[in-house]
Amino acid sequence: MSKKNHPIINNMFQNDPFSQWMGIEILESEPGYCKLCMKIREEMTNGFGVCHGGITFSFADSALAFASNSRGTISLALENNINFTKKVSVGDKLIAETEELQNGRTIGVYKVRISNQDNELVAEFRGTVYRTGKSHQ
Repeated sequence: MSKKNHPIINNMFQNDPFSQWMGIEILESEPGYCKLCMKIREEMTNGFGVCHGGITFSFADSALAFASNSRGTISLALENNINFTKKVSVGDKLIAETEELQNGRTIGVYKVRISNQDNELVAEFRGTVYRTGKSHQ
């Protein structure tokens, strides 16, 4: 991980065995933003030999969690949706990059763009979070 990564995101990642299992690496992070990468492994595929949609969704959900919590307030997902635009195969390297669309006191809205190693869009994710008002310790 880069030394420039946000301390809350680093702490969250250290306590997130699922994101670690997925092989997520934090490339960049700052308040309201993160950029992640991961490589697709064979155990992440479905019966058709392509990446299971739940893996791509989970990757985007981790990006949402890191970006939305980075401002210091515990934020929990209210609603998420994803559009898959291109198949993902074993060996593909995915990049998830967040965009903070709304940074409200109680609600945050984020878009996550997921692309492959060729910078082709493979999915777009949108997530809404509730800001609990409780601070990260």
